[in-house]
Amino acid sequence: MPEVPSVPRATGLLAAVDAAFSRRGALGRVVDGYEARDGQRRMAAAVAAVIERGGTLLAEAGTGTGKTLAYLIPAILSRQRVLVSTGTKNLQEQIFFKDLPALKEALGVPFKATLMKGRNNYLCLHRWETYQQSQDSFERSMFVPIIKEWAAATPTGDRAELGDLPEDVPLWKEINADAETCLGSECPRWGDCWVTLMRQRAAESDVVIVNHHLLCADASVRRGEYGEVIPSCPTLVVDEAHQLEDVATQYFGLMFSNYRVDDLLRDCERLLASRPFGDRDDEVRRELTRVGERSRMFFAGLSMARVMAGATGGSESRLRYTAEAMAEHGEGAMMLAGTLESLESTFALLRSKSSEPGANPDVTEAAATLQRRAGELRTDLRFLMRADDSNYVYYLEMRGRGIFLRASPIDVSRIVREALFARMRATVLTSATLAVDGSFTYLKGRLGIGGAAEVRVASEFDYTRQALLYLPRRMPPPKAPSFAEAAARETIELLTRSRGRAFVLFTSYAVLRSVQRFVEMAVPYPVFVQGTAPRSTLIEQFRSTPSAVLLATSSFWQGVDVVGDALSCVIIDKLPFASPGEPITAARIESVNASGGDAFADYQVPLAILALQQGLGRLIRHRTDRGVLAVLDPRLRTMGYGRRFLESLPPAPITHDLDAVERFFM
Repeated sequence: MPEVPSVPRATGLLAAVDAAFSRRGALGRVVDGYEARDGQRRMAAAVAAVIERGGTLLAEAGTGTGKTLAYLIPAILSRQRVLVSTGTKNLQEQIFFKDLPALKEALGVPFKATLMKGRNNYLCLHRWETYQQSQDSFERSMFVPIIKEWAAATPTGDRAELGDLPEDVPLWKEINADAETCLGSECPRWGDCWVTLMRQRAAESDVVIVNHHLLCADASVRRGEYGEVIPSCPTLVVDEAHQLEDVATQYFGLMFSNYRVDDLLRDCERLLASRPFGDRDDEVRRELTRVGERSRMFFAGLSMARVMAGATGGSESRLRYTAEAMAEHGEGAMMLAGTLESLESTFALLRSKSSEPGANPDVTEAAATLQRRAGELRTDLRFLMRADDSNYVYYLEMRGRGIFLRASPIDVSRIVREALFARMRATVLTSATLAVDGSFTYLKGRLGIGGAAEVRVASEFDYTRQALLYLPRRMPPPKAPSFAEAAARETIELLTRSRGRAFVLFTSYAVLRSVQRFVEMAVPYPVFVQGTAPRSTLIEQFRSTPSAVLLATSSFWQGVDVVGDALSCVIIDKLPFASPGEPITAARIESVNASGGDAFADYQVPLAILALQQGLGRLIRHRTDRGVLAVLDPRLRTMGYGRRFLESLPPAPITHDLDAVERFFM
């Protein structure tokens, strides 16, 4: 493993960082009970070195290391603007509201910080004004007064301040600062736009805190005219970097949906109602009617194709397609694209008319935006129907009432390297889980990282004392019909011994539902189930309810912290292999094999190892925590690759005996 080049301790940033972490340094003077941690100081020194000389650092820091301070302190002391990207909003807020204020006091260094969320979190003043002129509805009568009162007083325009507004209310989608509907600097509310003000604050800040979704969304539109909000920064820190590939895959692809078409039509109608085009109104309405009719016909055909293909299970499914498979929908797509092009031309004409002396400039700006959006929809639809770019995987996705045509990049390594890392002088990628088989090779390949300094810091926790790993002696194979019932029996036995206080994490809803029926009948503890309430609500209920049990799937495998006795057992049903039938996974398997690699060993197993590490990492979050890790999948013992998984897990004692679990909890 490459070593971090040494930097003279007597001078420069490294000396200041080393002093801050010393027993009598800045942290020791402010933080009660501060203990200098060797691993934390090693990581901080590595971060300081890469900030001074430039380049890339890969830093795996086990749970409890204090990696957040290990990168924040060198970043602040460097006096350079740093961009910190996190995997979750929770970590964003922890850094901004907790860590940075403490460091400002401890370090005695003046600096400004800005918290930036995705544009969709902010109210668009222009859309809000337009919306209030629309017709009354039940939803409007309920929520408009709440939003109106808040909008007049909010200092940020961030919907997080609106505790009374449900998370999934459709109204917000019509009034948020969406990049697709943004008028840019031509907007009449540009000067007091919340996104504009946020960007101005960030441009004047020393520390800018974003999340991966905003980081990738911003990079994907950076070459365009609209949507860019993150200011230029010489240093980038990517925390929870193991999530970056998935987020980049989402934002560097293309999507065409019935929602996008409906949003365009609704905004066109709203413009007609508020700022009519005079004798052109009827012409615009005819165009809108044609687009709406063609859209309904096209998406109805796609929905039928999905049913015929058998993709009817659940509220969400994905079906991979080729150009040949979409040929039967080609005529419908061509007709829809034609009506969009006609609508685009109509707005181009209206722009030329409304730019005449005495015309309303708001109409010109609105017409320009609608023209652009119609053109983007037409272009995206034609690209997705051609389905001929080998760098993308194409698939049809059904989610609730939404029908989506998508193209996702099969390999994001070049995109991430060029759009993110190449723009930075120094880049730090860190997480508790970055290495596989003791090496960063897998991550470097997936993210296009060439030469990089590397540092691995072990967890501060004593897993030999704090944890026990339970592997059942006998379990049927995961694909066996009897697996769910056997998993339920083992889960009940473990919950009885742990007295609840457990996360039970599944790789599929099907097994979750099967186990749920048995668990709810057999254990006397409160059982919470993913899907019955918002994620944040479930976590809070779990924390505040004695002896609670939470049954959940992938979204609870990471980014959840429950410290103390409330969580004393984590049970995982199966090794978290990504489904080989999922379109993106299938395309990546094919790509690795086609390049001469072994997709199972080189891609599927490493990906599953990182996911398993994250799931089991929910358990021990503090030096005083104790608990049992349980993996019910027999492949850990019966398959050759099982040893790779076992070697990646925390160094806890292994048992196959439920009595040993019971003794552990005594």
